[in-house]
Amino acid sequence: MGGAELSPAPLPRSFFDRPSHEVAPDLLGRVLVHGPVAVRLTEVEAYGGPGEDPAAHTYRGRTPRNAVMFGPPGHLYVYFTYGMHFCANLVCLPEGSGSAVLLRAGEVLDGLDTARARRSSRGKPPPDRDLARGPARLAVALGLAREHNGLDAVLEGSPAGRPHQSATVLEGRPPAPGLVRSGPRTGISTAKEVPWRFWIDGDPTVSPYRAHVPRRRSAAATSVGEAPSS
Repeated sequence: MGGAELSPAPLPRSFFDRPSHEVAPDLLGRVLVHGPVAVRLTEVEAYGGPGEDPAAHTYRGRTPRNAVMFGPPGHLYVYFTYGMHFCANLVCLPEGSGSAVLLRAGEVLDGLDTARARRSSRGKPPPDRDLARGPARLAVALGLAREHNGLDAVLEGSPAGRPHQSATVLEGRPPAPGLVRSGPRTGISTAKEVPWRFWIDGDPTVSPYRAHVPRRRSAAATSVGEAPSS
């Protein structure tokens, strides 16, 4: 792990057994390791539970898609969005609760060559600051996809007892409290004023804030009786 000041100790499951808006700011500076790549988290977003947070996938209850969010805390909830991207979350609260924290951005510490190769376009990787700058980019850099949905990211007991463990959240290096900022969540259409997006102030890997922009249907679509989106 790059940097002697980073703690390699794994976070316990009890760390995640709290409300997501409490876990989220505490995740800043922690390190998520998956295979050869390690990312220090610099930006996250909290999402509440059923009937509580209209922007959460679990707002209307349990479905096959969001079932992992109702499982034990500390597991990865990986979902597919916009028909092209995967995004990764860490489940919070006790089993049955349905809450998680979206991992929005981070700094790649280890496995740079692997992350660059995964994020390359036509053989050319982006600048290192952009390797995991945004939730979809972070998932690509870490190699997280559909098959990792439900993966346990808590390493408890002897590693020898977890031969298939391939994801772990480490203590890392939390930022000074004065560097933690919060604000509205990015690109959502409901509950967008809730200040549950947290980031490390001044960190170059934090993604730019984008307010939700409603999608408009084409004139061809509306001409056959479909109303435009609002």
